[in-house]
Amino acid sequence: MGYTDWEAKIESFKKIDVRGLQGNFFPGIKKQAMELPKGEGIEIIQSFEPIPLYEVMEGLGYEYHTKQVADAEFHAYFYRLEDKKLEKDIPMRPAALTNMPLIDEKLGKIAVDFWDLTWNDNNRHLPYEIRLLLSLTNAVGAGRMRQATRELVKAYIYGIESTALDDVFELFAWNQGIGYFSSEIGPSTLFQAYKTIKKMENQNIDRADICEVLKEKFGEKNPDVKVVN
Repeated sequence: MGYTDWEAKIESFKKIDVRGLQGNFFPGIKKQAMELPKGEGIEIIQSFEPIPLYEVMEGLGYEYHTKQVADAEFHAYFYRLEDKKLEKDIPMRPAALTNMPLIDEKLGKIAVDFWDLTWNDNNRHLPYEIRLLLSLTNAVGAGRMRQATRELVKAYIYGIESTALDDVFELFAWNQGIGYFSSEIGPSTLFQAYKTIKKMENQNIDRADICEVLKEKFGEKNPDVKVVN
């Protein structure tokens, strides 16, 4: 199907206007999208093109069509073709991007386009999982443990083996020094997430169950991980 096949239905779509909203409203949108039956849709109104939503909505069985009706007004229509569950759940989207339009609407668009280019562009050479690990290490170097923890959780959910994480933490100890590792990285939420993976794997717990625990314990509900607005 395509937009022309369901265009006549968009007036009946539930409208969600998120312009100017602060905080991470993504989980609420995702929950409503998961509950919506096949043959119905949602209209999202945002001040920039809501690119971060596309992949997740497609994974739930939605088609989408977006219209720009003003310089800072986009209407994204999502129509559910089938009931699907995400094959790879992405627990934490870039919620901090929603702060950018509060500063300047054009800045919001630039930030989203930059994020899309960095993470979704097909011209990127390194696999997504490796780029997540690089982002993790950059975040640690900058002292951003919240971001580092989110990148670790996403990398593991996307298939990175815990042995690769072993290498990462060994390099932290080498490059940052044992003292820094012991006082800063060891007590961090980042290392707690890593230890959770190792402990559960040693107990032969299924990877899918480990991913669920990671999302529950180290997702946006955790004050040491969530984006602060």
